[in-house]
Amino acid sequence: MKIKISKKDGDHRQLELGAGFEGAGGLLVCGCDEVGRGAGAGELYAGAVILEPSRPIAGLADSKKLSARRREELSEEIKLRALAWRIETASLEEIDRLNVLHASLLAMERAVRGLKVRPARVFVDGNKKPKLPDFQVIAIVGGDASVAAISAASILAKVARDQAMVECHALYPQYGFDVHKGYLTKMHMEALRKYGPCSLHRKTYAPIRELIEPSGGQTGLF
Repeated sequence: MKIKISKKDGDHRQLELGAGFEGAGGLLVCGCDEVGRGAGAGELYAGAVILEPSRPIAGLADSKKLSARRREELSEEIKLRALAWRIETASLEEIDRLNVLHASLLAMERAVRGLKVRPARVFVDGNKKPKLPDFQVIAIVGGDASVAAISAASILAKVARDQAMVECHALYPQYGFDVHKGYLTKMHMEALRKYGPCSLHRKTYAPIRELIEPSGGQTGLF
């Protein structure tokens, strides 16, 4: 099942879909989202969250639209107030072997299965669903901005991945991972051209692959 939520009805749908329990039967639901698909370096992260309706969290939104400080504040609040939460990853090897889409779905599957409380229904952001045949999974386009539980999952994953990329900066300060978090910004591409890729870069991504093998030459810092 797939749902597309417009900006017009997004606030209403967030209250309806993402509060932790859904409908008269009180079905337990979770939100799930991934972070890092568009980056050229670092692992993929996925979060899964079951919110507790009796402990509402104000200010949940698409993680990309929040400041880093606000994301960090909300991440701590989610961990304290949610009924259950989980953060999982897909490795660089899995990204290169499976491709980034399938690796992101794998990370989301791990996050949902890692929850200590089992939900009856899983809402995921986007139009693709992880392999969870024993769960009812609903894909929601724009869900990270319109469904509270998905927003919470997005925030957890984003904060965890950003913190990991700051740690990566300590290993390879020449790339500026603490600034761009592995995304292929102008700054990042200039560093890649100067220093070549390192062990944290995704070798199957075209801009990086072209630097590794422009004519079978440069190998980078593997």
